Amino acid sequence: MMQVTRMVKLTVAAAAMTAGVAACTGPGAMTAGGGTAPTSAPPSSPPVAASPLSQAGAESVTPDRRVGALFLGDTTTHTCSGSVLASASGNLILTAAHCLLDGVDTTFVPGFDASGGDTWHVSTVYLDPRWLAEQDPQADYAIVRVTGGSGVSLLAAAGGGLTLGSAPAPGVPVTVTGYPMGEGGSPLACRGATEWSPQGFPSLACAGLTDGFSGSPWVSGSTVTGLVGGLDGGGCDDDVSYSPHFDDRIARLLVRAEAGGPGDAAPAALESDC
Repeated sequence: MMQVTRMVKLTVAAAAMTAGVAACTGPGAMTAGGGTAPTSAPPSSPPVAASPLSQAGAESVTPDRRVGALFLGDTTTHTCSGSVLASASGNLILTAAHCLLDGVDTTFVPGFDASGGDTWHVSTVYLDPRWLAEQDPQADYAIVRVTGGSGVSLLAAAGGGLTLGSAPAPGVPVTVTGYPMGEGGSPLACRGATEWSPQGFPSLACAGLTDGFSGSPWVSGSTVTGLVGGLDGGGCDDDVSYSPHFDDRIARLLVRAEAGGPGDAAPAALESDC
């Protein structure tokens, strides 16, 4: 999957890029402005879906400009995915925390396809204190401020964004859209119903979510309720993915990102147990 692991491959690739970059220049849905913050917490005994899931598979889809590819360093290889958030500032994206590395120039291309797309540079990264302290997989998410030279906001360029929501209950259908790691290419999407893992992470049975899908949003309607990440960097099997648990803590992170100010230095992700 995105796994030997999503985390291990990404960390090794990012570390390899760092030397080159150094020489270069270059629903409980809410937004930060109001609404009700998600307040659910991981259950002590995770609920079980009412019936077994049939295995879905990822298929090629038309690019959605609210979803894009992430590039680390001076490379044409995209290593992760991310999504545009609906925000008052209009320049925030959501991705997995393990997709970022301090000191490595990172860019985001919304709606990326074989012809490329507009490039937005990561300027500020906001992380959950649990990720900063010990790379807690339940905090494997990042809200990122980006800048671009097009003269319009990312939100306007993307034609809108996704509203931040809370973790889905078991049995809720979601769609995951992201980019397999590589050069060029088009997005893949998979639709399935959520479950809970024994470890307390939302899980999703969707085949073909390979390397590069870290940070891909789990979307219901226009609300993002999770992302590929969390347990083992998103999972050790291409057929099952995980998400960190979205609750009031990610809602507070959005409020902090909207307020601006200094961000956080993204630590290198720990190796997974895959």
